[in-house]
Amino acid sequence: MIAGLADGLEPVRAFTSRDGFAMLGIASLAVVAIVHLTKGIWFEGITGQASPFFYVTNGLILLLGLASAATVVHMASPWVGNQHEAPVWASAMVGVLPVTALLSVFSHGSWAEVLVDDHAAACVAASIASAFCVGGALVFWLRRGAPVSLNLAGWFTGLAAGALGNSFYGITCSVDVIAHQGIWHVVPVIASAVIGRLVVPGLVRW
Repeated sequence: MIAGLADGLEPVRAFTSRDGFAMLGIASLAVVAIVHLTKGIWFEGITGQASPFFYVTNGLILLLGLASAATVVHMASPWVGNQHEAPVWASAMVGVLPVTALLSVFSHGSWAEVLVDDHAAACVAASIASAFCVGGALVFWLRRGAPVSLNLAGWFTGLAAGALGNSFYGITCSVDVIAHQGIWHVVPVIASAVIGRLVVPGLVRW
């Protein structure tokens, strides 16, 4: 009976988080390459000539993306006691950015900087577009695994895709004032998180 049950079984490759991170890395490199070829990198930002807001915003959003992506990769292989606190704290840190931007803008009476921003629509649209490649890789990884909390997985997938996509596109943005960086570079992260929460659970349900 045992021989009959085992008949036809074939060894499969072990499911490890390392493969998930490798897949995420390949998707990230693809996005960076596409952004570089289509938009070009703002080298002043890389060489330290941008304002402090440029580095603070992109740094915090990148940390949020990495924390969320690592959580999503691990959620595909659930275990007892698995915690998801890193993206929560990283989200709280990023949440300081728009609050600081609004306080700074309104205290100077220049609220029009927020509403009248010629670069806002392009940054939001390009960041969300950049998020699709990263989000697709994470969704594919979740479909291979067995995530338990689908709603939370969708939320973190959206956060990771939006934050990483924004970071990869953010290196091309030369508008380094706090009103633009603190608001219009956070909006696509929030939008991607909402999209992930609504769409991803249905794609990875098992």
